[in-house]
Amino acid sequence: MAANRRPTLADVAREVGVSAKTVSRVLNEDGPVSPQTREEVLAAVAKLGFQPNLMARSIRVGGPDTTIGLVIPDLANPFFGAVARAIEDTVGDRGLTLLMGSSADAPDRERALTAKFLARRVSILIVVPSVGADHSHLKSHRTAGLPIVFLDRPGVGLSTDSIVSSNRAGAQDGVAHLIAHGHRRIGFVGDLPVKLYTRRERLAGYRAALQEADMPYDRSLVASAHDQPGAEAATSQLLELADPPTALFAGNNIMALGIVAELARSKRKDVAVVAFDDVSLAEALEPALTVVAQDPEELGRSAAATALARLDGDRSRARTITVPTRLIVRGSGEQPAPKP
Repeated sequence: MAANRRPTLADVAREVGVSAKTVSRVLNEDGPVSPQTREEVLAAVAKLGFQPNLMARSIRVGGPDTTIGLVIPDLANPFFGAVARAIEDTVGDRGLTLLMGSSADAPDRERALTAKFLARRVSILIVVPSVGADHSHLKSHRTAGLPIVFLDRPGVGLSTDSIVSSNRAGAQDGVAHLIAHGHRRIGFVGDLPVKLYTRRERLAGYRAALQEADMPYDRSLVASAHDQPGAEAATSQLLELADPPTALFAGNNIMALGIVAELARSKRKDVAVVAFDDVSLAEALEPALTVVAQDPEELGRSAAATALARLDGDRSRARTITVPTRLIVRGSGEQPAPKP
């Protein structure tokens, strides 16, 4: 065997002096083989470093691959990293391997990525839907029994299981916390696009808290950004208003980082901040960051558990599971409103 290529099934068969079919029977445990031959084949596999091509086998026998396809918007976002880790931990005992790719929140890229996963016959497909994506093209796969789960956001055009956070209630709790500390001018910095499900739900929670406190909704206090530099610029613009906010609510962890960076740059310690999503080193900030924390681990576990139940034959109606959020008080959200 040449040193510059991977060992094949034929190489193992040649090493032992048996047919490739016999080697296949040993590896797949699907036929009669003597104990001595089995030992010799396994010894040759170890000696040569042969790795079975599970994808090729699954295609050959017409069954699913031993993988889960996960489509997320951004590989760099630690939130989705925590979700992916929880999925991987949950499915590990079932012998399933997680494959992950980023859609960059682009519908075309999401569809291309799901097509690649479907082509390799994944056992489960979990998708964080992109804004504007239509998932009706997955109907035939869902009907054929493929477990498909939408994560973090519901999909469009397909009735299937969804796992989401309590976005609206969590945002309402965070803004109500600022109101309870005397703030009447509260800015909202949300991510883009504005039609994003999580953005819409959290803005709705912001507005619900204002309404509950008999406070008017002021569009001038609502800003948007796509990344941390954009959030810094949005924060600066809000603080430059003729009647600026005394408190800010961040729509996600990236917006929170932008807000904190801009407040530090401008040396503003008088503005209260509550963020939706926890951030790393939140307790090390001055003041420490008060957050409405999601539970990415539970989102991942719930998505994986739901998909595994479907894989095991659960044919009940599609359902939406809402994972609660919790307010973590650390200091930044307790900054009192300035006295008039």
